[in-house]
Amino acid sequence: MALPAEAKRRRVDGLYVHRRQYFCRMSKKSGGVKGEEKDSGKIDKKIKERSGIRESPSGPSEENIELRKEDLPASKGAIIPDIAEEIPESSEALYERLNLIVDKGQESVRLDKFLTARIENISRNKVQQAIDGGRVLVNNQVVSANYKIRPGDTILTYSEKQVAGEEIIPEKMPLNIFYEDDAVLVINKPAGLVVHPASGNYSGTLINGVAWYLREKNKSISEETLPRFGLVHRIDKNTSGLLVLAKTSAALASLAKQFFDHTVKRQYVALVWGDMEDDKGTIIAHVGRHQRFRKQFESYPEGEHGKEAVTHYQVLERFGYVTLVQCVLETGRTHQIRVHMKSIGHPLFNDDTYGGDKIVKGTIFTKYKQFVENCFAICNRQALHAKTLGFIHPSSKEEKLFVSELPTDMEQVIDKWRKYTGPIKA
Repeated sequence: MALPAEAKRRRVDGLYVHRRQYFCRMSKKSGGVKGEEKDSGKIDKKIKERSGIRESPSGPSEENIELRKEDLPASKGAIIPDIAEEIPESSEALYERLNLIVDKGQESVRLDKFLTARIENISRNKVQQAIDGGRVLVNNQVVSANYKIRPGDTILTYSEKQVAGEEIIPEKMPLNIFYEDDAVLVINKPAGLVVHPASGNYSGTLINGVAWYLREKNKSISEETLPRFGLVHRIDKNTSGLLVLAKTSAALASLAKQFFDHTVKRQYVALVWGDMEDDKGTIIAHVGRHQRFRKQFESYPEGEHGKEAVTHYQVLERFGYVTLVQCVLETGRTHQIRVHMKSIGHPLFNDDTYGGDKIVKGTIFTKYKQFVENCFAICNRQALHAKTLGFIHPSSKEEKLFVSELPTDMEQVIDKWRKYTGPIKA
């Protein structure tokens, strides 16, 4: 597999690390050390942490840094991202966490009053709903809105990130409900269905259908009582697979925390171009919006742009010109798998955004070109399916694990490649 000319790699405890768009790789085929690695101490620490090696207690992550009064804008104090902000460019999760430390000189006031004074364009009622819904913790405990804050208190908020401000209008539509109980709803989304309203897609989205479905069961449910009708994460329009939604405010708070803490288990199956060099590995590269083409995302060196993203992959089956892989997300950035696979030279099959909608690997013969075109016609979107979803149930506290079968279009394309090249052992 060709790597960027500027990429360098070294071996650390059996793992391979690659930088510019750097990734580490657990290789069965490779051996020996190639090249040198700059700033190797930082990389060694990352790899050892991911492989279970601990040299010293790790410090707080970038997202968990405690904010103090002097860190915040002078005019407003702490600003908790909520309905005034759009979804960040590089996150599939729709809630984010922020830690606040109450300053030593802060007088004792009600929690809801304290937070309302530090959030622009938000009502006290909205803050109270977040507190009542369990999305605000003080010293890791659920408290009431009239709790009196004290100096040194740690306030942890899980705040909703607004989606472009479009109103969600309930619409009747068929939903492929995979599982449902009093707290959660798991849906197997087909490819081609947009998850939520946004620019260019104001209706006919999954959440429009969910809103209608939930309100038919309980007329009191609204965006006020259940923000965004329980949506806590998303997958791309042309990606199929499992999504979980909350049916209560308490379930929403629990799921939002699990997604932020990266404890939700998510496995995807993808068909990618090329014969992947290694049987398994881990891609580590920041993902952020493309600097020129704003509808695309790109991988960047650490700290340059975007947010850290980690994708673990394993080869399931090889077909010479394409490879079937399983991807496990450690983070959930927008287009993460698609961007990461492109960064190592293996764009997803028929991904028209990241270069997979043309022949990337293979011969120049007409027969082969026609075969690929036929495959594109069968699976007319990126070949990516969210197959497995696991989380701790908000009410029972038991682990739930759901597995969906590959959709027909991907099954047919995989079968065509299997017959065309014959299976090659992974």
